[in-house]
Amino acid sequence: MKKYLKELNEAQKAPVLHKDGPLMVIAGAGSGKTRVLTYRIAYLMDQGVDAFNILALTFTNKAAREMKKRIADIVGSSEAKNLWMGTFHSVFAKLLRFDGNKLGYPSNFTIYDTQDSQRLIASIIKEMGLDKDIYKYKQVQNRISSYKNSLITVKAYMNNPELVEADAMAKRPRMGEIYQNYVDRCFKAGAMDFDDLLLRTNELLTRFPEVLAKYQDRFRYILVDEYQDTNHSQYLIVKALSDRYQNICVVGDDAQSIYSFRGANIDNILNFQRDYDQVGMYRLEQNYRSTKNIVNAANSIIAKNKNQLEKVVWTSNEDGPAIKLHRSITDAEEGRFVAGSIFENRMQHQLPNGNFAVLYRTNSQSRAIEDALRKRDIPYRIYGGLSFYQRKEIKDILSYLRLVINPKDEEALKRVINFPTRGIGQTTVDRLVVAANHYGRSIFEVMENLDKIDLKINSGTKRKLEDFVTMIKSFQIMNEGADAFTLSEHVAKKTGILLEFKKDGTPEGIAKMENIEELLNGIKDFVEGQKELADATGNISEFLEDVALATDLDKDTGDDDRVALMTIHLAKGLEFPYVYIVGMEEDLFPSAMSMNTRSELEEERRLFYVALTRAERQAYLTYAQNRYRWGKLVDAEPSRFIEEIDEKFLENLTPVENYRFKPLIDSDIFGEVDKSRFRQEKPRNGAPPPDSHRGNLRPNEKQLRKLRKLKPQLATPVGNKNAVDPNLAEGSLVNHTRFGRGKVLKIEGAGNDKKAEIQFDQGDVKKLLLRFAKLELIS
Repeated sequence: MKKYLKELNEAQKAPVLHKDGPLMVIAGAGSGKTRVLTYRIAYLMDQGVDAFNILALTFTNKAAREMKKRIADIVGSSEAKNLWMGTFHSVFAKLLRFDGNKLGYPSNFTIYDTQDSQRLIASIIKEMGLDKDIYKYKQVQNRISSYKNSLITVKAYMNNPELVEADAMAKRPRMGEIYQNYVDRCFKAGAMDFDDLLLRTNELLTRFPEVLAKYQDRFRYILVDEYQDTNHSQYLIVKALSDRYQNICVVGDDAQSIYSFRGANIDNILNFQRDYDQVGMYRLEQNYRSTKNIVNAANSIIAKNKNQLEKVVWTSNEDGPAIKLHRSITDAEEGRFVAGSIFENRMQHQLPNGNFAVLYRTNSQSRAIEDALRKRDIPYRIYGGLSFYQRKEIKDILSYLRLVINPKDEEALKRVINFPTRGIGQTTVDRLVVAANHYGRSIFEVMENLDKIDLKINSGTKRKLEDFVTMIKSFQIMNEGADAFTLSEHVAKKTGILLEFKKDGTPEGIAKMENIEELLNGIKDFVEGQKELADATGNISEFLEDVALATDLDKDTGDDDRVALMTIHLAKGLEFPYVYIVGMEEDLFPSAMSMNTRSELEEERRLFYVALTRAERQAYLTYAQNRYRWGKLVDAEPSRFIEEIDEKFLENLTPVENYRFKPLIDSDIFGEVDKSRFRQEKPRNGAPPPDSHRGNLRPNEKQLRKLRKLKPQLATPVGNKNAVDPNLAEGSLVNHTRFGRGKVLKIEGAGNDKKAEIQFDQGDVKKLLLRFAKLELIS
């Protein structure tokens, strides 16, 4: 037996040794599915399958790189280089470079990211004279994206009365025209967006049977990771390519299907056995990641879903601590609890910051967490925020480089034609766009033929446009023999971008200079890395494709020692020793937008399952009773998902029964009650005497419910918290709900005016009026 096969348990080994025919591996969280995929590829190569005949589709480029490295360790790096491995988008972008010309696209087509697509759609809406408040460019872009992922082309849209009517009812009757214009403009610019990479691959394989036959023969063994997250377009590509040999292996977990908003279809994995004959079914149910408490709690949650494949995830790991549940009064207090808990765990167990992750349902929740972490001087990194490659100065240089490869790229040209400023105003650009649309040419082609076109521009502007064309063409000549780094450094200098920021001299300008330097460093590193690949040249075209297809999670999460902050969707595939899942409240998690149908609610439950199973050692669930939403403080109630966890796996850090009512004001201000004002009425007909001294003030049931809801907000834990603790003295250690832990430096005044000067751990010295200060005496 091969040495690497001994590293697998029996359940993992079975799908690895299954050589031919369709098979599905249902892999529970933390069950080692990446190892199974990796070793299956290595085993196929050991059995004589040519690496060129294997196609492996992964969730991220980073995962593909890691798998390829592990395969190289087993079979040798030269053979591993021949594998077609990567994300759907990266693999099929490569395929389209070879055969996209059959659809009329150049081999050097540009890949538009979301920002490029949105800018183009905004331009189209403006040119069509439409109301931008009705035709919101982001909504339009999302709608076009969903059409493409469902294989609804412009023609299919126009022939579907229901879709046309739905847009008309939404007061967007010209949606079809925008879609048509967008497709035409992308084609004219020699550009594809992310969704086109799949849509055009489907078109290529459908319209050209000889191309399909070529790739069916090449990809004799196909492996797909995270199959539950494939959309309809991806499903059809895989189905078409695997149809000849049927050697398809899909790996996934229906319990972790969380991307329906991107078009992912859970039915792809649920119905796999209907699509192929004699499917080999394998289950990976042993979790190697998490403690028994976390695994069993997650099982108790996902068991509530009706629509799922049968499996029982288990672990032989230790029991571990219970999942800790914490209630806060406000979201700000929730943030302080999380920061304080991370600080204590880090100190107590001598842990790096990278061991901790804070997961939330929406990006907006990060603010309170960030504020609290900053005050504790805990370094953190937000994933899914503004990508490095989306920063303006980086986008500007990349746009110049895109023009070198593809001068028809309309969005790149409009972005940099007057940056740095060279006296080409918006009026001139608008005239260029009109002329380009009129002649059916790209803007750059119009600029190349100014003498043949009546553009109504003065001689000075004409000369500036010609100079711009000459500059881009000089870059193109240089690109014929230069690597990506040499060309990029030249472009950054020659265009004047570096000089622009150097002249700026402000901290912002210096930061932008540093970002450009970091970009050039990254390009240099990329060029060095490409030297190791058999079919790579290290040119700018390869670099731009790598950037266009990169995701935030393709970056190494271990670059620096920081607490990770991210949405649960981004946490998919990651793991951390300590995980804090915040905002466990109704209408937040589960989201108010996802509770209209059972399928939506079940996806929210799967999302919670994914969040909980990211934790290796300890999981925290937190919720607030009040949270700011759109600038208003609103009441919140605990998420139903908390109740769905078997209570034997939970430890409630803030149980309600340990609270007692504490008045907010001193009762002495009301004086003594004069009971002589009340008279006792005689009971009538044996009825008990009415509670007449309260009259009509007895709260009704509705008021009682409201009071019960308010009570925890007015409550405070039983313990040493009092308005003025008699044991409080200079040198005492205290804890404040807002400022954290501190030491009393000085006490002055008397009675209601008694004050304490406190040095808090976060560095601030505060003077607090003790009758209002909510201090807990520690020692």
